[in-house]
Amino acid sequence: MKSIVLDASALLAVLDEEPGADIVRAVIFNAVISTVNLAEIYTKLSDRGRNGLEAMTEMLFAIEEIIPFSLEHAEIAGMLRPATAHAGLSLGDRSCLALGISLNADVYTADRIWGQLEVPCNVKIIR
Repeated sequence: MKSIVLDASALLAVLDEEPGADIVRAVIFNAVISTVNLAEIYTKLSDRGRNGLEAMTEMLFAIEEIIPFSLEHAEIAGMLRPATAHAGLSLGDRSCLALGISLNADVYTADRIWGQLEVPCNVKIIR
């Protein structure tokens, strides 16, 4: 099966029971996430006064692999800047896409603007 990369917004949709959560639940056991996007999730939860590790425990067991941000990912994320600047993508966003590109994977996100990007990976919008 082709790899699946989850953006922070996709996992937050599950945690917050938002639209699209069912789509993420259907693929989570075959999915990976970047450590950068995991940090984004912990940050969001912390901002809300929640313990990230406690909230994420079940999902961390469900996710196939947590992949460290590498030199290759850094290079790809940097090269994506010109193609994504108009959409306002953050370093975390580009890190997620970089992982998807490096794995030739589908990238799942709740960020609709990603659907307008011309990037060398398949972006799946969950809502």
